[in-house]
Amino acid sequence: MDIHALRKDYKIGSLDVEDVLAAPISQFRKWFDEALNSEILEANAMVLSTVSPDMKPHSRIVLVKDINTEGLSFFTNYLSNKGKQLADNQFASLLFFWPELERQVRLEGTVEKLSREASEQYFHSRPRSSQIGAHVSPQSTVIPDRAFLEDIEKKLTDTFKGQPISLPDHWGGYLFVPTLVEFWQGRPSRLHDRVLYTYIDGGSWKIERLAP
Repeated sequence: MDIHALRKDYKIGSLDVEDVLAAPISQFRKWFDEALNSEILEANAMVLSTVSPDMKPHSRIVLVKDINTEGLSFFTNYLSNKGKQLADNQFASLLFFWPELERQVRLEGTVEKLSREASEQYFHSRPRSSQIGAHVSPQSTVIPDRAFLEDIEKKLTDTFKGQPISLPDHWGGYLFVPTLVEFWQGRPSRLHDRVLYTYIDGGSWKIERLAP
């Protein structure tokens, strides 16, 4: 297959500064709801990028689990690579891509831990198997084989049988607070629409159009 020949002409929608809402979270929520209504597979999947102590970027897919006026929340193992990197450097970026709508949203900002209470609430809303999984996996560490995980899973399933599963100390949520949000809408001839929100001290946002 000739990779050079792979291309798509974007023509579903358009976007301009006059079209967007005053706050980026409100605009994001609008686009996110449209992605959900379009029945896009895992519309809440996002690329989370962090930076290691040696200044190398690291990216992986995580799922956003809450969107409110403060920002976007996700949950993970605090002792994972991303958890350790966020402990050292609170700056991160997020990327959503919804190809069915020919849209992308890129966010930059800071990350802070959610309260223990908020993590408890979400943790106990998860399927029981996922709760046990949070205890089982020493995320990002080297393990001998899959049987290592399955053995621990079986033991913990027996241990917690008939009783609530406790929230592990090493697991919980983060709140991502954006300071920059860019909305991208694919357009014909690669002349895409890009609208950028930049946070200004005092709680307001500057909205500008970017060249594609």
